[in-house]
Amino acid sequence: MSALRITEIFHSLQGESRPVGWPSAFVRLTGCPLRCAYCDTAYAFHGGQRLGIDDILASVAAFEVRHVCVTGGEPLAQPACHDLLAALCDAGYQVSLETSGALDISAVDRRVVVVLDLKTPASGEEARNLWANLPHLKRDDQVKFVICNRADYEWARAALREHALPARCEVLFSPAWEQQPARELAEWILADRLPVRFQVQLHKYLWGDAAGH
Repeated sequence: MSALRITEIFHSLQGESRPVGWPSAFVRLTGCPLRCAYCDTAYAFHGGQRLGIDDILASVAAFEVRHVCVTGGEPLAQPACHDLLAALCDAGYQVSLETSGALDISAVDRRVVVVLDLKTPASGEEARNLWANLPHLKRDDQVKFVICNRADYEWARAALREHALPARCEVLFSPAWEQQPARELAEWILADRLPVRFQVQLHKYLWGDAAGH
């Protein structure tokens, strides 16, 4: 049975994406090849504990939730993540995967909702975006842009149009915590009539920087 290096498994409210607000189980995998300037989970870059998939499923089951979010770090940096995603789906959970967009998503179980984070220039990792991922997106997947400033917004707006992203799946624009004022980003979206969903990180408003959900 596959084993993965796990930083933490915990129970919280989903802070982002479509199931925002729902009690969820989070499985945070260890390790990430990116170093985004605004990363709030650097503690997941190293360490962790090796757990088998059966042990992970048992921990998740204890929370008695419908939704499970597999996150990181960068979950797809561990090949066995694919086995974990399939096992969670087989167990009947609604499963989402938070991934940077730098690694291939083509082999992700089609039952999983992919939340693909395309890296803006201010992240420092724009060059790592794997644009070949876009054709693999399903209608129920989501693309996320974390906006740090006006330049990021204009870059994301251009990418939205160049790649016809709203025709592929739902698109999320999120203000970087303590960098981009949320109200200002909302006003830009409205002024430009963008077909995107504005979102804030609910968990940050509830628990501040202590919550890297």
